[in-house]
Amino acid sequence: MTRAVLVVDGIGKRYTRYASEWERVAGWFGFKRPPLEEHWVLRGVSFRVERGEAVAVIGANGAGKSTLLKIITGTTRANEGQVQVAGPVSALLELGLGFNSELTGRQNARHVLAMQGIDAERAESLLPEIEAFAEIGDYFDQPTRIYSSGMVVRLAFSVATAQRPDILIVDEALSVGDAYFVHKSFQRIRGFRELGTTLLFVSHDPGAVRSLCDRAVLLESGRMAMEGEPSEVLDYYNARIAEQQAGTVRVERRAGQAATHSGNGFARFLDISLLDAAGKPVDIAKSGQPLCIRAEVEVTESVPALVFGFMLRDRLGQPVFGTNTHHTEQVVVSPCADSRWRFDVQLPAHLGPGSYSVSLALHAEDTHLSSNFDWRDLALVFQVVNLDLPTFVGCSWIPVKIHVHAHPLPSAVLS
Repeated sequence: MTRAVLVVDGIGKRYTRYASEWERVAGWFGFKRPPLEEHWVLRGVSFRVERGEAVAVIGANGAGKSTLLKIITGTTRANEGQVQVAGPVSALLELGLGFNSELTGRQNARHVLAMQGIDAERAESLLPEIEAFAEIGDYFDQPTRIYSSGMVVRLAFSVATAQRPDILIVDEALSVGDAYFVHKSFQRIRGFRELGTTLLFVSHDPGAVRSLCDRAVLLESGRMAMEGEPSEVLDYYNARIAEQQAGTVRVERRAGQAATHSGNGFARFLDISLLDAAGKPVDIAKSGQPLCIRAEVEVTESVPALVFGFMLRDRLGQPVFGTNTHHTEQVVVSPCADSRWRFDVQLPAHLGPGSYSVSLALHAEDTHLSSNFDWRDLALVFQVVNLDLPTFVGCSWIPVKIHVHAHPLPSAVLS
């Protein structure tokens, strides 16, 4: 069994409001007065992270994610519970946290490295790599108060990852970086992961969570709502967002995986099937084979519009392709109650060998996150095998043509 490098045990963080500042100050000298209001931003949060594991912390704004990371890194104290950390931690939290705006990028880099316990000689040897990775040019020797937010992110990430940490904690700071640097940063993070670095990652980017992380923890109003495989937790979180007004969220096991089902039921799926060109149900398809996703739908209440959507994912939960009838301009306008509809998705299976899943949704607008009637995660799961096409790698078969031309050798070579 691997040894946990991070143990979060019953963490709680409370903020209090008093009737006056005098009552707050009186408490410092032992004259305790009950607070006017107590607000727990975290309560009873517990989980473990094993060595080399990558765990995502997800949740809505205000769920307590950033506060949790501050407690883990020691920049904020918890009111209850404890955190055990084995090994040095490198953290990229709030934008520019630890920087002095009057110091240059180089001076701030030295300062942060010193706070990490790195001696001066080692810090000086790291500065050229930090400067090169940040790619901010002459600004490296200019005060950080004149930096853009993107430049601050470049410097902060370059300093935090100047040497491979045992534990890397990344908050949402990368979300303000430019696309080029974000790709570059994730490439470095993946390299660290391959070398055994443990990652604790906060992000609103489901693709990044699915591709980088082994597990995910969902926080809701300061408490743990779910913990598990990234795809399962993200799908549950997605459904919870859709259920802000009405309906229920259910999670069930299907084919060994957690399938999330949500919606208010104003329209619902009656039958869902995957068919071959002859109209026969299949669960194994050949690469390039024509397929049809068929959904039989019943409208139970009068609704202003009916939109059908689907998402095809690979075995890791990464999106392969998705769209809906809002985007294809095929919205069913004002369907009557008790009416029935059939949606057929003609899908040429230009897919690589492997396992794929299909999620389906019925809603009234361009996304199921509002006016969600019925949302089915893992509605279909099927396998693709390659029997006829040339060998290829990847999740998509692209019918490329390679032309090979022989050029005669120059006469000088022939002589």
